[in-house]
Amino acid sequence: MFLRLLLLFIFVPLAELYLFMHLGTRIGLGPTLSIIVITGVLGAWLTKAQGTRAFTRFQQASAEGRLPHREVLDGLLILLAGAVLLTPGFLTDTVGFLLLLPPCRAMIRVRLAAYLKTKIRIVDPMAAPSPEPAPAGPPAGKGKVIDVEVVSE
Repeated sequence: MFLRLLLLFIFVPLAELYLFMHLGTRIGLGPTLSIIVITGVLGAWLTKAQGTRAFTRFQQASAEGRLPHREVLDGLLILLAGAVLLTPGFLTDTVGFLLLLPPCRAMIRVRLAAYLKTKIRIVDPMAAPSPEPAPAGPPAGKGKVIDVEVVSE
């Protein structure tokens, strides 16, 4: 994991620098800086709008008594989009804008939920014990398991 992050922190800025230089020589400094400012303003506006909608859906799901797992994942992906949109660059802006598009976010959310299902196990203490014993150790997958206890009031 550390090696992946190290490579990410080295190669993303290098790719961004290359794109800045390449685009800057093609269209000039003024238009390049204008694109950066426009994408920053547009990204901030879209992140705020999408975040507000996600929070409203979270509140609605909570009020209906549903587990707002979808809404939480959407909120996290929107937060991630806002973070990468804060980073100046064309590559990070592309990733950020893709995360703000609901169809792209839905595809990522499905994959993220599937990944998290292998890492998180929800245990309901009020449920009857299962007839078969739980497997020892973590579920199929690498890493640690997070046990969540559901408390009913």
